[in-house]
Amino acid sequence: MTKEQKIQLVKDLTEKFQEYPNFYLTEAGGLTVSETNQLRALCYEKGIPLQMVKNTLVKKALENLEGDYSEVFDVLKEPTSIFFAGAENPSVPAKLINEFRKKNEKPLLKAAVIETSVFKGDDQLKALAELKSKDELIGEVIGLLQSPAKNVISALKSSGGTLAGLLKTLSEREE
Repeated sequence: MTKEQKIQLVKDLTEKFQEYPNFYLTEAGGLTVSETNQLRALCYEKGIPLQMVKNTLVKKALENLEGDYSEVFDVLKEPTSIFFAGAENPSVPAKLINEFRKKNEKPLLKAAVIETSVFKGDDQLKALAELKSKDELIGEVIGLLQSPAKNVISALKSSGGTLAGLLKTLSEREE
């Protein structure tokens, strides 16, 4: 690879990191060609961009971004595959990796960056897979906000006859 090609690759990778704020760095070395093709097909099916890049180029691209990504530099050893995820659902790559690992040993999670938070180590994969999407969180918040109002309205409706009877009884007492 020529120097110009490397410069262009770093530029393209920097743009990809800017487009996808959430990404997973994994070790996929040791997969056979067939397994790698299966992984790529699964990524394509789920709409997850996957890129295999030299670690030095990944580091240079991360250095071009705003923010401090130095925390992940120490995991940039061995062949690295990058799974990119959009802001709306950052857990999709973790779920995909879990699904793929039901039949394979790899890829192993080196680190993940989710909204500037860094998760390091393969033991973080389960927690990442359980992250809720933005839409799911908004739905839960709306449900929680609506719950007290619904309880008050339903209590008033169910005791409406009782309340009316109580008022009638109180007004008759005063006469």
